[in-house]
Amino acid sequence: MKRTKLDGFMSFRQKRWIQFLIGVGILYLLLMVNFEAPFLFKSVTREKDAEQSSRNTLFFTEGLSKESLVLDSEEESPIRPLKVPHYAPSNPRHVGKIREFKALSNLNFDVDFVNTTPGFGGIQTSAKEAFLVGKSFWEEVESPSKNNITEGIKNQTIETCPGSITLSGSGFRKKGNIIVLPCGMTLGSHITLVGKPRNAHFEQDPKISLLKQGEVSQFMMELQGLKTVDGEDPPRILHFNPRLKGDWSGKPVIEQNTCYRMQWGIAHRCEGWKSRVEEETVDGKVKCEKWVRDDDGHLEDSKANWWLKRVIGRTKVPFDWPFPFVEGKLFVLTLSVGLEGYHVYVDGRHITSFPYRTGFALEDATGLALKGDIDVHTILAASLPSTHPSFAPQKHLEMSQKWKAPPHPSGPIDLFIGILSSGNHFAERMAVRKSWMQHDLIKSSHVVARFFVALHARKEVNVELKKEADFFGDIVIVPYMDHYDLVVLKTIAICEYGVHTASAKYIMKCDDDTFVRVDIVLNEANKVSDGKSMYVGNINYYHQPLRYGKWAVTYEEWPGEDYPPYANGPGYVISSDIAEFIASEFEKHKLKLFKMEDVSMGMWVEQFNKKKLVDYVHSLKYCQFGCIEDYYTAHYQSPRQMVCLWNKLQLLGRPECCNMR
Repeated sequence: MKRTKLDGFMSFRQKRWIQFLIGVGILYLLLMVNFEAPFLFKSVTREKDAEQSSRNTLFFTEGLSKESLVLDSEEESPIRPLKVPHYAPSNPRHVGKIREFKALSNLNFDVDFVNTTPGFGGIQTSAKEAFLVGKSFWEEVESPSKNNITEGIKNQTIETCPGSITLSGSGFRKKGNIIVLPCGMTLGSHITLVGKPRNAHFEQDPKISLLKQGEVSQFMMELQGLKTVDGEDPPRILHFNPRLKGDWSGKPVIEQNTCYRMQWGIAHRCEGWKSRVEEETVDGKVKCEKWVRDDDGHLEDSKANWWLKRVIGRTKVPFDWPFPFVEGKLFVLTLSVGLEGYHVYVDGRHITSFPYRTGFALEDATGLALKGDIDVHTILAASLPSTHPSFAPQKHLEMSQKWKAPPHPSGPIDLFIGILSSGNHFAERMAVRKSWMQHDLIKSSHVVARFFVALHARKEVNVELKKEADFFGDIVIVPYMDHYDLVVLKTIAICEYGVHTASAKYIMKCDDDTFVRVDIVLNEANKVSDGKSMYVGNINYYHQPLRYGKWAVTYEEWPGEDYPPYANGPGYVISSDIAEFIASEFEKHKLKLFKMEDVSMGMWVEQFNKKKLVDYVHSLKYCQFGCIEDYYTAHYQSPRQMVCLWNKLQLLGRPECCNMR
């Protein structure tokens, strides 16, 4: 049967369609080979590599003890870097014997040496006493069976304190003329006292009567801390002493001071003259107000002249008040707590302001005592804190595996960071753990960071501190009773640890309110030529000691007119040879101590510089006063700011300051 023309045409169209479909299929196969095959091969390669890595890991962990493994939490940090850079230590010249990590510092203070060596100043004597007290405190912490402190802490709930306390005069006397403030004071707290100065009398004590001729009338109001040593008076955080009669000047005065371990600070006297305009204020208030004196020349102005000025003058005419305390007359005194210091008001008028002295915290003011020529009618303390921060570390510590310190490396490292902290700074240490201590260089143990903490006056704090050290593994306890004037001992402990335990090429010192950009600090240190001795930070040149104010230094403490060049304390870096020199000189009892640790470091570096040239590297980016653009370190950062700085650094990839507190 013959095919028609129509059938031929349809057959031709079918062939063309089949050829088109075959072409599309071939093209698809080509595309698959070109684009999918590489991914397939990569996936297979990854699976093989993962399998091999798993075998290697299994082989490695089988050879280790269970104690050497670090447990990883299933939870992840809030923000972590996406890339883990490979970093190899570059300090082969520091390979040597490395001590095993211990929670207790190896710093040894020879107390017998101080007894037999003439020429040591007061700070050496204070250090000796602090180590003796610290030794007994540490023995109690390590041997809880002696006093059952640990059991008491374990079973106690968070201590709550009354927000206000009121005592009558008779109740105050029954309590030994002291009102107990169990949780200390805080910003906004105030104490109001209604009392009456007694009439002047002749001093009965012959030792005092030799100094004070004639009649005497004075009393003392003191904010006191906890007694640290039996047989000694408790520290006086504020000593307020109105002298109506009996002062050596023959005039009524008000003297204010502080006292720690029986050592008085520099007295601040208000003698009836108003503070100078150029003198620093306290929360905007002058330190001393003016009162009428019999030698100020004001009595020469007639009353008529004074009234004339007031009537016709448009300017405010000053009114001179008398001395605020009068024998036999009731007064109402209010002591209030400000941001920068204490303020005293009498009968509603501001009288004096006393700035906080370094080393004395508000929470340490656990009692107010009154003694002398005064009859107390009523006393009221209000706006007190409800909890003591030292008693509630569980509010700040997050006992999670992910915040634990990585194991101490068995070999030398490039950078060791020693962080100065206080026993009850639980929140500050936790913020550091959650922020810059999460840096990859630290998590991988290429850089090691440790907190250096001395013992606290509260035994309960020391118990909690030991628990914290045992859990996180990042605390080194220096066994002496903590005080600001002895912070220099922690700096020496950092040098000793950085050389003998960490075997680090560089040693950095910072505070627990300092945010550190770890990689940048290390890079800046590496810019100095290898083998050079170096001192890196925000360096001060030709600074002079302040002879008055918060940071006052007496001529006995520092007789010179200038300090040596020194880097500000919140963050600086030294090379290991300088740290080794400091630790060695301390062990040989040749190291001079000064209460300002950053100046002490400058003094030691200057001494080392006489033997070997030191490269001083100055940068303002080691910020002393807060946070600046493109900082290397940022100081005075609150716990919230620490975490904020870290989050911004991870999210934005660049440093940016956080303004909130």
